[in-house]
Amino acid sequence: MRGLSLNTVCEESLCPNISECFLKKTATFMILGDTCTRKCAFCGVRKGKPTLVDKGEPGRVKEAVKKLNLNYVVITSPTRDDLSDGGANIFCQTAREIISLGCSYRVEALIPDFLGNKKSLEVVAGSGATVIAHNIETVPSLYIKVRNGASYQRSLEALSFLKEINPEVKTKSGLMLGLGETRQEVIRVMEDLVSVKCDYLTLGQYLPPSLNHYKVRKYVEPKEFLFFEKYAVSIGFKGVKSSPYTRSSYMAKDLVNPPE
Repeated sequence: MRGLSLNTVCEESLCPNISECFLKKTATFMILGDTCTRKCAFCGVRKGKPTLVDKGEPGRVKEAVKKLNLNYVVITSPTRDDLSDGGANIFCQTAREIISLGCSYRVEALIPDFLGNKKSLEVVAGSGATVIAHNIETVPSLYIKVRNGASYQRSLEALSFLKEINPEVKTKSGLMLGLGETRQEVIRVMEDLVSVKCDYLTLGQYLPPSLNHYKVRKYVEPKEFLFFEKYAVSIGFKGVKSSPYTRSSYMAKDLVNPPE
């Protein structure tokens, strides 16, 4: 990673699963720099003015994938509202570079909302990625506190449009619990996701990256995570991961292809 000047969201977001995933040679590449243009209260990724787009980055990700012998690769990015396409074309180029290694290589793209830009969503939908993920993150009532600048409806519409453009692509979303949401609010979000044909869902405990971030309102018990998992499966999700340490990209390959 260091030799190829690549970032991982594992490090930038201070993910609690980093030791396990790195030990298994699993990582989520963070393209388009390490600085986000938004100021979500829950996120550990740096905020500020991003660097210029590095057009050589897709090729370096391909090289890293080959050297690490990965066959299921997750790529994500900070939100880049400063770019006219939100970074969609670099997502597409990166996915295609990886896929060019051979038919056994598959890509999951974890994308921002691109401000609802349908042309950008169309570009990513046609990138060849097997799974396209976009996280709802929390319930609508908490957006102004937790995801100021984002839109719950816009995120749902993005997931819906991806399916409309490419019915073959699998879509995925995730929520953090413990931010102050109610059980009924979580259920409503899950039902909204199913209504836009979202295939996969992740649910995990919110853990603040620092004392300066949004504070935890509740540590959710394992039995509550189990309840949500069973409910999500019952309403039609094809795959669900729900536990305190689950994160959107955590062992992503196993969600799409459960181990026997």
